[in-house]
Amino acid sequence: MPHDRDTPIRGQMRRRGFRRVAHGLFLVHVEHLDEEAEWRRDLRAWIEVLPPDAVFTGLTAARLLGWHLPQLPEQTPVFAATHADTRPRRHGLVCSRLRRSTVPGRVDGLPVDTGAEILLRCARDLSTLDLRIVVEGARRARHVDAEQMTEILASRRPGVRQLRAAWLESSGKADSGGEAVLQMFHDVLEIAYEAQRELYDDGGQLVARADLWIVGTDRLHEYDGGVHRSKEAQRADLRRSGGIERARLVRRGFTLDDMLNHPLVTMHEIDSDLGRPHRMRRFRSWQRLVEQSLYSPAGRERVMNRWHRQMGVVDRSQNAS
Repeated sequence: MPHDRDTPIRGQMRRRGFRRVAHGLFLVHVEHLDEEAEWRRDLRAWIEVLPPDAVFTGLTAARLLGWHLPQLPEQTPVFAATHADTRPRRHGLVCSRLRRSTVPGRVDGLPVDTGAEILLRCARDLSTLDLRIVVEGARRARHVDAEQMTEILASRRPGVRQLRAAWLESSGKADSGGEAVLQMFHDVLEIAYEAQRELYDDGGQLVARADLWIVGTDRLHEYDGGVHRSKEAQRADLRRSGGIERARLVRRGFTLDDMLNHPLVTMHEIDSDLGRPHRMRRFRSWQRLVEQSLYSPAGRERVMNRWHRQMGVVDRSQNAS
């Protein structure tokens, strides 16, 4: 009997042409779908095993809403929340309790929690660096209700302390996760900057909107993502570079590799350029942030262990004699 390609099938399927989403949950295999489309099909399938009032929250909702995200592990679970007393426990799913009655938002027909609650769920799992990226994305998208955020930050719920720090330190002006990392890198370096500063030449023409303008200098520090650019984008960049030079400004680009894998060299170069002494305590502070984050093997292992416990997954290899 033929099956609708997006209708999840519960039970056990041993025939070819079906893809396993979770234990007892399958979808018809569809060729040539990209990763995002397949992931959204999975979420629609998960709804079949969730209580009727469930909403997606945490990193799942953040991804649906298009917020900036850190480097997530491949096996990141689905995050949901419900008022139901009995919550499903399955491998690949972290289901928490909804603490307030709200009208869920919708993204592509999928129910999502409020922005403030999504951030609080993330704050319980993520490190300082990872959480800052997500907060920057939420603020940039203007998806967080100010009144709800004020209420949550005034509470004593788990994760509030971490969320409050990330919220107060964020600018809401990072156009990407890489820019959010760049901002935090400069925070640790104790360099005053202005994000998304508009800069003009002597004739009053706008020449650039800089990721970071280093206050009191002619220096622009910007995030250089490793993407392939179109010829039109390259021409626009050349025009922009010419305008920056005519305005007697100096641009320097930074990659994630510079900040995450070679921070000591990068910090030395910045300090030398700004004519100030180098301080190893800044490097050690940044090193701790990176080591705790999803950008390091230790950070990924920590958060995956936490998620496994929340899913009820036990690593029996640790108990083997």
